[in-house]
Amino acid sequence: MPSYAAGDEPERPEDDPKERSDAGSPESEPREPRAKRQPKKKQRSFWKELPILIVVALVLAFLIQQFLARVYMIPSGSMEETLHGCPGCTPDRILVDKITYDFTDPSPGDVVVFRGPPAWIEGEVPTQQSGNAVARFFQSIGSVFGLAPPDERDFVKRIIATGGQTVECCDAQNRVMVDNQPLDEPYIHWVGEHRQDEFGPVTVPEGHVWVMGDNRNNSMDSRYQGKTPDDGAVPVDNIIGKARLIVLPPSRWGVVSDHNPQQGTPAQAASMPNAPAWQDGLPLGVGVVAAWPTVRLGRRLGAAVSGTVRQGR
Repeated sequence: MPSYAAGDEPERPEDDPKERSDAGSPESEPREPRAKRQPKKKQRSFWKELPILIVVALVLAFLIQQFLARVYMIPSGSMEETLHGCPGCTPDRILVDKITYDFTDPSPGDVVVFRGPPAWIEGEVPTQQSGNAVARFFQSIGSVFGLAPPDERDFVKRIIATGGQTVECCDAQNRVMVDNQPLDEPYIHWVGEHRQDEFGPVTVPEGHVWVMGDNRNNSMDSRYQGKTPDDGAVPVDNIIGKARLIVLPPSRWGVVSDHNPQQGTPAQAASMPNAPAWQDGLPLGVGVVAAWPTVRLGRRLGAAVSGTVRQGR
């Protein structure tokens, strides 16, 4: 009879003694080939990511201030006490909202930053710039973040009247009048005599605004610009934005008053709705908040791209 002894039959690969001995062990389960296993990438430490976060926050803040809001430094005392810019004090830095007037028209009482019309800057000495290119670069960056005066001739004043209205000074109580109605101006800061120079009547051209400083006797505003009364009016197109907040120094934090002087009594003014809260915010704060998720998203995209490249090899 044919012999069926184990020694008479050639060994099959599946009957390998080593494989049989491992068949019942937990380690016998299929393993991923070593070539496909990738070591886990070690995440960068917080201190290594901190410089990236700072750079991203600054870039976002720069973009926000260029298109949505910007911080300006108050260079003079023409808006005291509302805004500090007095010699010897720390100038206020204000947040200027650049998008409000894309949806609404400038209103009486708004404190605005605007580019000076030709009549305002005629004969003005341009801001002195350093001859060093590096110094000029840092000066321009500093002006964007409110750390240095802006290069251009920008002004900050309060709107008193708008296009089509007639403004003049003064009534028997030395109050400015618009369309023969006296203004309620609790923000006026008096230095010396509580009287203001007479002017007008002046009808503000359409598409323009009439602006004056809160430091009424120490402000070169619409009353004194140009050779004719109309020269002092500011084109609406020259308005950069509305001053919303005092952001620096910390002791001066607060909302910039936009009390409408044409509303009459303070009680009437209090009944008017305030500006939407969403318009108040700090661009740098938004930049800091958005920096971390932006870096994380960039890291994930980088990992995804890296994984795709490895699979394609």
